[in-house]
Amino acid sequence: MTLEPAAAGPPARGRFVTFEGGEGAGKSTQIRLLADRLEALELRAIVTREPGGSPGAEIIRHVVLSGMGKLLGPEAETLLFAAARDDHVHAVIEPALAQGIWVLCDRFADSTRAYQGSLGQVAPAVLNAMERVTIGRLKPDLTFILDIPVEIGMQRAAARRGAGAPDRFEAEDIQFHQQLREAFRQIAATEPQRCVLIDANADAATVAAQIRTALRERLLVNETRPETASA
Repeated sequence: MTLEPAAAGPPARGRFVTFEGGEGAGKSTQIRLLADRLEALELRAIVTREPGGSPGAEIIRHVVLSGMGKLLGPEAETLLFAAARDDHVHAVIEPALAQGIWVLCDRFADSTRAYQGSLGQVAPAVLNAMERVTIGRLKPDLTFILDIPVEIGMQRAAARRGAGAPDRFEAEDIQFHQQLREAFRQIAATEPQRCVLIDANADAATVAAQIRTALRERLLVNETRPETASA
């Protein structure tokens, strides 16, 4: 990832790609695979996550996943996510995009709309206000929503954490996760121009192939000739 601008002047703005989905859907694995593919195409990319991704946001991540935010109620928890996102956007995402770097993010504003909005019943007006303050006009160029049956996702999440305790969201009951899956599917149906629903109930290579195909179709990445690859 050492590609320099081919001509003088500011580089073309990078692309912002987000990954969404329920627990155990394989977002982290697929982000790493896509980052490797972009590097092979000589496209600079960074991998980040929410909540977190910047020093201040990582502190808030610890607070949220420990369950302390839940004790304060959904509106207060939403404020915590908003504070983390604000720091993340201004410290990491926007500077990278301005330098022509692709940003691959594990969760973004869609997760807030699914978890705190659809499930926490935080009013859309509150969520809209938070987005205006934290992200303004910033929106992902492309969002992959990894869809997987809840039972399989939870089994994967349990295997991943091993003997560790489940975090604030993994510890929710099966009904919560069923509703979460439907919330993400609804987001994909509502914004088909931005969102691609990916069948994540397959091996990692198959899922990665689905993602690469959608990326070519949506962002016009030429995978056959790395020296001319562009967005």
